[in-house]
Amino acid sequence: MGTTVLIVDDSKLARIVVGKALAALQPTWTKVEAGNADEALATLQDRRVDLAVLDFNMPGRNGLELAEQLRHRYPDMPIALATANVQDEVVARARAANATFVSKPITEDGIRDFVAGAALKLRAVHG
Repeated sequence: MGTTVLIVDDSKLARIVVGKALAALQPTWTKVEAGNADEALATLQDRRVDLAVLDFNMPGRNGLELAEQLRHRYPDMPIALATANVQDEVVARARAANATFVSKPITEDGIRDFVAGAALKLRAVHG
């Protein structure tokens, strides 16, 4: 069974950039996109997702609120919270939700550690 990553960002361009960075690091991973938290949660009704990359600043529920919901439903899911708005409070809340903080704009180098850690965790869980 392959690995599926959920990319949630209200910017289509940002989703494309994240998708390209992920494809460069893990070309076999399947990418599923959502434009906001509600779309993301609806996607999870229909399919299994192994990890998530979430934008912080989105209309409606922000990425941190979504991360907290995902953490409640999927305690072991690797989650990255991405934002250009690097504030201590946001970083602290991301850590409290056991989410990895990733600075935007997302680059292959910038997301490499999260992807490597997620791949290790998923191998340990799924074998």
